[in-house]
Amino acid sequence: MPADEIRGAVHGTAPVPLSVLDLVTVGAGSTASDALRTSVELARFTEARGFHRYWVAEHHSMPGVASSSPAVILANLAAHTDRIRLGSGGVMLPNHAPLVIAEQFGTLEAMAPGRIDLGLGRAPGTDGATAAALRRSDTLNEGADDFPQQLAELTRFLDDDFPDGHPYARIHAIPGPVQGSTPGGVQSAHRPVIWLLGSSGFSAQLAGMLGLPFAFAHHFSAQNTIPALDLYRETFRPSAVLAEPYALIGVSALATDDEAEAGRQVRATALNMLRLRMGRPGLFPDPEDAARHEFSPMEEEFAASFTRNIVHGTADEVRAGLDDLQKRTGADELMLTSHAHRGELRLRSYELIADVYGLPAA
Repeated sequence: MPADEIRGAVHGTAPVPLSVLDLVTVGAGSTASDALRTSVELARFTEARGFHRYWVAEHHSMPGVASSSPAVILANLAAHTDRIRLGSGGVMLPNHAPLVIAEQFGTLEAMAPGRIDLGLGRAPGTDGATAAALRRSDTLNEGADDFPQQLAELTRFLDDDFPDGHPYARIHAIPGPVQGSTPGGVQSAHRPVIWLLGSSGFSAQLAGMLGLPFAFAHHFSAQNTIPALDLYRETFRPSAVLAEPYALIGVSALATDDEAEAGRQVRATALNMLRLRMGRPGLFPDPEDAARHEFSPMEEEFAASFTRNIVHGTADEVRAGLDDLQKRTGADELMLTSHAHRGELRLRSYELIADVYGLPAA
């Protein structure tokens, strides 16, 4: 099947289209500038090798994650790429006014016409105190509960189709469709493609009911993957966007030249997540730091549980793990996120995966 705005093309022996989720990881001893330069290198490399899309995720108040401003990062990636789809995986909509997001992603669409995805989540992407600072409100549950209404408002702004009499009927997101209906206007008909993101059943069901593509966070909610995908498919209603369901899953995957190095990096990933869960987020730890850390029995249990869902090892081992995961879930696309202390290891991981699947040569 040829690539379109949603469905990707399958290359080589990959079971489905492959894509990238980038958290713009900042390792100990590195800077945010280093991480952002790595993201540009990764985007250009994965575009050359036939990956379908490249998303960045909104996170806040986490020293080891430099992706607090997805729209800014995507603008930079758009300037350094030509074909790969770019998007948010995702923007946490309750943190923002829908008009602001419509303007930001309308601007991105004008920069990179026909290749912008707007993935939306309803979680804060941070802790409660930081979310309150972002939203200027302590009523955090209200934002999540209002997500369907916020989504509807955002969609109206993107389509510029508030009904007559609506308070926002005379407000227009610029750049946007209204420019095409203004005398002399030649605005493109394209607008960002909306995706719903989730780690449970709420967004799966909403995406199905609205006939939207769905992205599930298997990389940190693996126990909910199959139930959520089943719910999405069961509730799916054909729409002007999709005639049938289309779901991708985010997968933590790290391929290295030898299995031992993969184990070292995954151990550091587990320590990084452990510190985050304990309310002590920091820079992504050096594997030597992880090797020196004395895990308590409870921490060891957490690390084992967390790393169980990271597909890692040699290229052949990662390919086998990804193939098995796609068969078990029926995912239409695999979005890979590779965590490692150094940017060159992340780049090498995508190179090994591209090679083992026989993706187009750079």
